[in-house]
Amino acid sequence: MPDKVSPAKGIIKSLGLVFGDIGTSPIYTLTVIILLTKPTVENVIGVLSLIVWTLIILVTVEYAWLAMSLGKRGEGGTIVLREILVPLLKTSRQVGLVTLLSFIGISLIIGDGVITPAISILSAVEGMLLIKGLEGMNQNFLVVIAGAIAILLFSIQKKGTERVAGAFGPLMLVWFGALTVSGLASIIQVPAVIKAINPYYAFAFLFNNGITGFFVLSEVILCATGGEALYADMGHLGREPIVRAWYFVFAALVLNYLGQGAFLIQHPDAKNVLFEMVYHQAQFLYIPFLLLSIMATVIASQAMISGMFSIVYQGITTRIMPMFKVDYTSEERHSQIYIGFVNWFLLFCVLYIIKEFRESSKLAAAYGLAVTGTMTLTGVFMTWIFKLRKQYGHAAVSLLVTIVTFIFLLSNTYKIPHGGYWSIIIAAIPFSIIMLYRVGQRRLYNALQPLAIDVFLLSYNQIYQRANKISGTALYFAKDAKEIPPYIVHTMFKNNILYEDNIIVSIVKREDPFGVTGYFKGELAPGLRSFEIQMGYMEVPDVEEILREAGIQEKTIFYGVEDILPSNIIWQIFSLIKRLTPNIVQFYKLPYNKLHGVVTRVEI
Repeated sequence: MPDKVSPAKGIIKSLGLVFGDIGTSPIYTLTVIILLTKPTVENVIGVLSLIVWTLIILVTVEYAWLAMSLGKRGEGGTIVLREILVPLLKTSRQVGLVTLLSFIGISLIIGDGVITPAISILSAVEGMLLIKGLEGMNQNFLVVIAGAIAILLFSIQKKGTERVAGAFGPLMLVWFGALTVSGLASIIQVPAVIKAINPYYAFAFLFNNGITGFFVLSEVILCATGGEALYADMGHLGREPIVRAWYFVFAALVLNYLGQGAFLIQHPDAKNVLFEMVYHQAQFLYIPFLLLSIMATVIASQAMISGMFSIVYQGITTRIMPMFKVDYTSEERHSQIYIGFVNWFLLFCVLYIIKEFRESSKLAAAYGLAVTGTMTLTGVFMTWIFKLRKQYGHAAVSLLVTIVTFIFLLSNTYKIPHGGYWSIIIAAIPFSIIMLYRVGQRRLYNALQPLAIDVFLLSYNQIYQRANKISGTALYFAKDAKEIPPYIVHTMFKNNILYEDNIIVSIVKREDPFGVTGYFKGELAPGLRSFEIQMGYMEVPDVEEILREAGIQEKTIFYGVEDILPSNIIWQIFSLIKRLTPNIVQFYKLPYNKLHGVVTRVEI
């Protein structure tokens, strides 16, 4: 559950944790848009109107209002929407469709997580070109600096970010304050830009510019990237602090975008709008502002990385992803986690994207496709949920929002040949892992048919009465105590290894995100008991501690190991994933000196 904090502290923490991505979008959004349309007064007012209403519809309405009204014990995100929707569905085909769409949504978020640090850091570093003496700096040098910042950021993840995270909120407060002041300073010069708040100018721009206006939408969406974080990060702080902080952030963003538009009307030759505007307003403050912008992009990247860890961990606990090794970076809070595979995969992709695109304006060509895909799927899920709950008013509004997000998604399809395909390629990697793992696990389950508990007990009771038993307690891990996996049968019946006290431990994922309970379900037979650990799908439980609290002092822990004989290259990849990722006892860091793996050969 989110920690209870004062309203002011909650808002400040939200600024650092939630709004880094959307808060740094003014660095590049208008700069990229003017590459597609001439900065005439009419066009600038029209584009500003599109930006304002995109923030209203896609962030305020879709996420701050609709999505954040849906949650489980305060937790949000794509997996949460799936967990809410699935129990409401009537057919297995509908459940299958929702499950597939949720996998696509998770993969798109991960694809977005690669591009966000790349474009944010690179666009901020490019602001160095306005410093006197650095105007002619080679782009290669800027790429190296951006890469170095990314390497440093990802390298410190294992040490945990809890200590420095306390500074994120205040720094972002300063950042949004700077955006507000610089925006107001320019609006005073051209107050006519305020009329962009009228949606008429957005529609007029689209009507007058035809197909070009439609394509401009693909860049306008950059102003809302990170909007999904309002919902995804809801579990960390709760709904109220995030919504309150959004009012402040929304005002700061709108004022800054209007200010950038005013500056662009006065200086139509501007290339890097935000940085040139600040440089023109207060040259002596430019370097501090540049350093602040770089820190803000690092904070935005950090929030995205932490979010990726949380998303993958949700995937692990809901058994749609392999059990990647998870490390805890905080003794006080188990929610602070580090997943090495995810960290280095993201770093490799970020560095490659920076090298491949080299300039933030070119990188923007790849940005937006994954974001709009995620927003559209969120809209579909929300509309479906509201309809099934008979909240028809919410369903109607959600449907309209979904149509808008789908229009943005269509406009972003033109980016595919211009670099947008990288979003698809990157998202395809986690999607392929999810699908392969799910199908592979099902194949393993079918190949390793468990034994029904009643059939198992017939043989167990006979052997337990006459066998020589080893003193002490042995633990056996199984998904369900009613279905006995083959390795337990082999251990007890074929290898004649039987302890005086045998406990079958099962770890069950609950539908709600938080809470952990461990308890004995009763005695199955003489010397055989069942112990169940129930955990929310966002929990990172200390299994060993739970066992100790229940008074279990085991001598040995048995677990199953599959020796997979793959029939083709697909299953060879699955076999490799299984070998490289921890099994259940390694994942939960049970005492290494007590572990005994029982190998079962499987052909798939």
